[in-house]
Amino acid sequence: MNKTVTTGIVLTRINFGEADRIITILTPDHGKIRVIVKGARKLKSKMAAGIELFSICQITFITGRGEIGTLISARPQTHYTNIVSDINRTMLGYEVLKRINKITEDAPGREYFDLLARTLEALDNAKLSNDAVEFWFSLRLLQISGHAPNLHTDSRKLPLNVKDNYELDLDTMAFEPKSNGSFNAKHIKLFRLCITAPKPDILLQVQDSEEHLPISLSLVKTMLSSLR
Repeated sequence: MNKTVTTGIVLTRINFGEADRIITILTPDHGKIRVIVKGARKLKSKMAAGIELFSICQITFITGRGEIGTLISARPQTHYTNIVSDINRTMLGYEVLKRINKITEDAPGREYFDLLARTLEALDNAKLSNDAVEFWFSLRLLQISGHAPNLHTDSRKLPLNVKDNYELDLDTMAFEPKSNGSFNAKHIKLFRLCITAPKPDILLQVQDSEEHLPISLSLVKTMLSSLR
């Protein structure tokens, strides 16, 4: 019996049979795995607590002959209770899990696990707005998947100018100078800051960040949607 012990975050849960579940778990060292959790939906199941959403868990699983293994133990290490105490944070949490699951293949790099873990931690922090967390998460997701916007030169290959206004060309992912453009130096600064910051907490230190977040977040969402 080949047992594997690792850390994971549950991305999806699907009911199977009368009492089982098939779950997809993102791990830092084994990519995405799919395992069956036998008896997970029974009232006295010892596995249920270990496969909660918005948790980081230690798991032990057995690799099956096919694509689906068997989870034999799961113990929660961190459960982000504040996420599920607020409906808006809960819905954003679901969306984050969905986006990670959709954009990753079966063997994604550890950076996706780290991004998800830090995003759940940020969502659990009541001091951070949902917009701040989603903006940081979405921009970092674009970056590690190789689709981040060019934040150094414009569509003409010239350095971005603090005096100019811009719109983003989605085909080239470069900002194009426009006299009545929606984005200026403050927006570009926000992008640059978040694309390098290890956590979205940095936005708490930026004056007027909430003022520039809505339109910046809208643009990032458009970028993500263009990948589908």
